[in-house]
Amino acid sequence: MAAGATEQGGRRIFRRGPWELLATVLIGLGVVMLMQPFAMALFTYSFITILTGTVMFIIVSHFPE
Repeated sequence: MAAGATEQGGRRIFRRGPWELLATVLIGLGVVMLMQPFAMALFTYSFITILTGTVMFIIVSHFPE
C-alpha cells in the first residue's frame, strides 16, 4: 500500500488544473509584454514567453484531470 500512496502523491503534482492556469498566465503575461510601450527588454522577451506558455499548454492538456 505504501507504493500506491507514494505513486498517488507523486501524480498529484501532474494535475491539469494548476498547470493550465500557469500556462494561461504565461501567455497573458507575454501578450502584455508585447503591447507595453515602456521597456524594450520586455518586448524582446515577449515572443519567447508566449511560445513557452503555448507549448506548456499543449503538453499540460495531456495531463490527467
